[in-house]
Amino acid sequence: MTITVHHLNNSRSQRILWLLEELSVDYELVSYQRDPQTNLAPPELKQAHPLGKSPIIEDDGRSTSESGAIIEYLCARHGGNSWVPDSGSPEWIDHLEWMQFGESSFFIPVMMKLMAGRLGDAAAPIMPRIEEQLEAHVMFAEEAISEDLHFVGSDWTAADVMMSFPAEIAMMHGFSSRAPKLARFVAAIHDRPAWKRARERSGPYFMW
Repeated sequence: MTITVHHLNNSRSQRILWLLEELSVDYELVSYQRDPQTNLAPPELKQAHPLGKSPIIEDDGRSTSESGAIIEYLCARHGGNSWVPDSGSPEWIDHLEWMQFGESSFFIPVMMKLMAGRLGDAAAPIMPRIEEQLEAHVMFAEEAISEDLHFVGSDWTAADVMMSFPAEIAMMHGFSSRAPKLARFVAAIHDRPAWKRARERSGPYFMW
């Protein structure tokens, strides 16, 4: 049965398409475009999920949301065992940490900067703190990623998939010179044939 992916342009669902391509899983793409004025998802996405969020996948008669849950599900159900370290191993514990970090600790200052940026001068009192926290989290990831550009072990894992979006956001916020390993990490991802296939199917993706 073909997986259906509800995909919002310029969003975290891009990494789901990348993983599906890496796993050679067939999928149907249902695309949604952000409002060019507000940058919000269209109301039609609420037909797929009550909160109007993306990514969402439909597989085997059920819908699953949340990037981390989808990545774990795809690895477990669709041939991605090599993308997840053995349960209970030290690498597996690292995997759990980075899977959470990419959607929680790291993403809080990202979202705060995005929202505060829409307030203009009214956000001036809190912007220094937001910038400080964003830089702290980017540099934490920069120090943690290995010289061979992986967050766990010595090969590509689900943790790298999860961290791809935060790393891309860091590059968009001008951290390429201060976080050169993360910059190389993003470049290495975008050079992978699977990522290129996902990009070809999804259409334009931020500045890439």
